[in-house]
Amino acid sequence: MKYQQKDFTDDLKIKIKSTESALKGHIGKLLKENKSVFAKKNLAFNANFDQVGDDPFQPGYSSSVAIGVSDKADINGELIDLHIIKIWECERTFLGMPTAKNIPGSKITGELLDETVQEVREELKEYIEEILNDV
Repeated sequence: MKYQQKDFTDDLKIKIKSTESALKGHIGKLLKENKSVFAKKNLAFNANFDQVGDDPFQPGYSSSVAIGVSDKADINGELIDLHIIKIWECERTFLGMPTAKNIPGSKITGELLDETVQEVREELKEYIEEILNDV
């Protein structure tokens, strides 16, 4: 869901931070539960939470969760599959194009993922099951 700068409220910031916190905890849980399952199939399983920036309402801030699977047999650990879900991203745009400069007339917008935490958890679970079934 897209938000304009005028919609940036404390309630939105709390919603962003709580979503990030819930998914960060869930990623840790997924890592513990599935690392050994993938290891038995000679695959490396990695899951992480990524955040760039400190203030969700500053352009350049973004947060996401990612799950990656790579082949242990491959010397380079070649990535077999990667699944990234963006939680929040804040950017400055001018005439619809992203810009790093504060140009007069530019706008700051943010985009929050549309799914609930429960829906994201289910999506990640289905993704992991799909990878395990394909191997």
